[in-house]
Amino acid sequence: MSKPRVAVVFGGRNSEHAVSLMGAGSVLEAIDTSKYEVVPIGIAQDGRWVLAAGDQRFQIEGGELPSVDTSGASLALPTGGTGLVAYDPGSIPVELGSVDVVFPVMHGPFAEDGTIQGLLEMAGVRYVGSGVLASAVGMDKGYMKAVLAAAGLPIGRYLAIRDRDWRLGRDRIMKEAEQQLGWPMFVKPARAGSSQGISKAHDRAGLERAVEFAREHDPKVLIEAAVGGREIECAVLQSLGDDPPAASRPGEVKVEGGQEFFDFEAKYYPDQMSLTVPADIPAEVAEEVRALAVRAFEALECEGLARVDFFYTPEGELVLNEINTMPGFTSLSVAPQLWAASGLSYPELVDRLIQLALNRSPGLR
Repeated sequence: MSKPRVAVVFGGRNSEHAVSLMGAGSVLEAIDTSKYEVVPIGIAQDGRWVLAAGDQRFQIEGGELPSVDTSGASLALPTGGTGLVAYDPGSIPVELGSVDVVFPVMHGPFAEDGTIQGLLEMAGVRYVGSGVLASAVGMDKGYMKAVLAAAGLPIGRYLAIRDRDWRLGRDRIMKEAEQQLGWPMFVKPARAGSSQGISKAHDRAGLERAVEFAREHDPKVLIEAAVGGREIECAVLQSLGDDPPAASRPGEVKVEGGQEFFDFEAKYYPDQMSLTVPADIPAEVAEEVRALAVRAFEALECEGLARVDFFYTPEGELVLNEINTMPGFTSLSVAPQLWAASGLSYPELVDRLIQLALNRSPGLR
């Protein structure tokens, strides 16, 4: 019998392009090629799909971020079937065969936000991770918080600011933010990840700068009240059968590089952060973190995997910050490390996610 064919898709048209490549490199190293046939596919910044070149670079080298090498054959995934087609100008398209499952190691807009999931649904291709709705809601932090609040989960105070609101009433918005949230505040793009476009504001001038900075990534912006305390994270994994989702042991993330908060460099450059698993918190708090993480996963109707981030305040309260439906996925990223400390190694985690995808059906389910 032929081995299941897994297409690992990475890159994308957004500011998290390089982050995607770093995760994909780890996934490609971890997949058991005696069990699966693997097809590495890159999506360039201009949207082209290409068969990954043999010398594709996946990691940061000399401070330079990786990007998709576009020298490989261009690819298309017809919406009428699961077969990949290679084509180049002036040549006859060549069918490369069907794909059993797509592993989209992708983050941010046009990737993690339901767009690629919708394309795969139209093509009838199984894929790793959450579906269109959960991916879209998980990407938009404003709607995510609305759904989490409706499910009774503890979230912090925030304002969601749309493009028209800011252009026509920035003074009103800044006054409202000051009255409702207090100083300091965190400002972030509503639909971005990897701490892209995030800054901290201590006064009105800083708030205006922070909103404009966030708007470089997304015209919709979130302003959040700062929550003091420790950063506790928990990973969630769908079960293969009908059992409820499983939660990892919680871990605590600390910034070690002198940054004021957990920014891009702290996440992806060496020696900028530390992760302690299990987190040094009371046993009953750890169990509450795990229970809340599963509730968040189910509130968004997630599938596959997710990482749920909390603040543990000095008063002993848990505040749910956000849920990430396709968290950073290098072997050194937080979610895989949480699972490794919970007894599931990185190669086992990759295999579990592929098996979950192979056992799902595209479309309504």
